[in-house]
Order: sequence, then structure tokens, then C-alpha cells
Amino acid sequence: MTSAETPDSEITGTAEDPAVGVRRMGATYAFGRMVVTPLGRLLYRPHVEGRHLVPKHGPVIFASNHLSFLDSIAIPVAAPRPVHFLAKASYFDGPGVKGWLSKQFFLSIGAIPVTRGAGQAALDALDQQRLLLEGGSAVALYPEGTRSLDGRLYKGRTGVAFLALQTGAPVVPVGLVGTDRVMPVGAKMPSLRERVTVRFGEPLDLSHHGPASSGRARRGATDDIMTAIQSLSGQDVAGTYNELPAQTPLEKIKQALPHERV
Repeated sequence: MTSAETPDSEITGTAEDPAVGVRRMGATYAFGRMVVTPLGRLLYRPHVEGRHLVPKHGPVIFASNHLSFLDSIAIPVAAPRPVHFLAKASYFDGPGVKGWLSKQFFLSIGAIPVTRGAGQAALDALDQQRLLLEGGSAVALYPEGTRSLDGRLYKGRTGVAFLALQTGAPVVPVGLVGTDRVMPVGAKMPSLRERVTVRFGEPLDLSHHGPASSGRARRGATDDIMTAIQSLSGQDVAGTYNELPAQTPLEKIKQALPHERV
């Protein structure tokens, strides 16, 4: 069986440790595809454009703008194939019945636990996604890194482009509209009054930018991805990275100096 034919239940490596064995999404994920996805479409009636543009087989990277917690549910619900994304490890290791239900829900929609952060944590997350892509799966990522609180589209980090150039996977840009109205930051439950629009764009082949080892190639590919996302989402462009204000003099210096954000 080739990597493009490998089903999602037989992905080499694990989300917790990419060096260990075969990761199986299991019955919970299969149940989620059969129940959670149709239920989400019924309740929220997402307006979906460009589904026919998504490759049906082989590795694919969905690169999307990020407005709400709901984004990681909207993309799997709207996509014509299974999609995996990274979620905070705390969603999977909570105590008691509530913690178990949280874990089962996130597994059912294709989420993979990861310890988020900069430096080595960011590189480990990229490695987990690379393993999924090498297994022929589809992954969803947010080049902005975190949710936009003001609705603008922020400058893209280069991790998505690095994965695309490293694996050869096409990037499908995604423009999400309205998820911030359905579930604003801080909301406990999503609203049923609003509708979400999910727009899939033409797959991008970024190989002409050069190898993944080239910083210029990563930056150029990232800029192409963000341009495609903006054309689908219609957002105003912020022109800066979406980062928390620096808390220490050292952090202020680091943010001011040119450096690559992954």
C-alpha cells in the first residue's frame, strides 16, 4: 500500500511520540465522522464553496485563517475528506467524566494532542504533522498561529510552508467567514442563529519557491499562502504577526529583531 492509499487509521507514528509505532485513530474517530460531521452540518448549515477543489486522496495541508475555537470543527465538517488538526494537550487529560468526554469529543473530530509552545515544542508539532502527511492524510493548520481577536488577517508563520516544501503536499487555502460570530472568544456555547461560510481555494503547488531548507523559499511560499487565504476570507490585512505583547526587555528585543516565526 502506498502512502497515498494509507487509511487514517494506520498512520505511522503517534501524536504523543512520533517515534513510536503505528497511531490508530480508532472507533471514536470513525464514530465522529459518521455522527458529529452530519450533526454539525444539520445544526449550523455551513455554506461551503470549493469542495470539488480538494484532492480526494494523498497528503493535503489545509491552511486557514483563524477567528474562533469553532474553526477546528468547521473545517472537518465542511471538508470532503477526513482532516486532522492539533489541539492543546489539556483537552485530552482532564480529570473525571468531564475530562473523558472532552477527550472523546476531540478524538471524534480528528484532533491530535500536542503541547503547544515555541522552540522545540513548535518543531515537535511540525514533526507530528509531517508523519500524518507522509501517511497520506490531510491536516489543517493556521499560519497566523493563534486566533485573530480583531478580525484582521495577520502575517503568516513559516511552519505551513516548511511542511509543504518538505513533504511535497499541496496546500489548500481556506477562508472562514462568520465563525467568530457563531462562537466569539470567551463564549461557552456556539450560537445557532449565525451561519458559517467555508471557502476552499485552488490547491497551491509551492515547490517552485525552492527547498524547505531555504528561508527565502519558506517566506515566499508563506506569503503566497496568506495571499490566497485573504482572497477567500476578504479580511483586512494586519501586516504584523499576531503575538502577545512582550513582557520583558529581552522579549521586546527579540520581537523587534528580524527572525523567523514558525
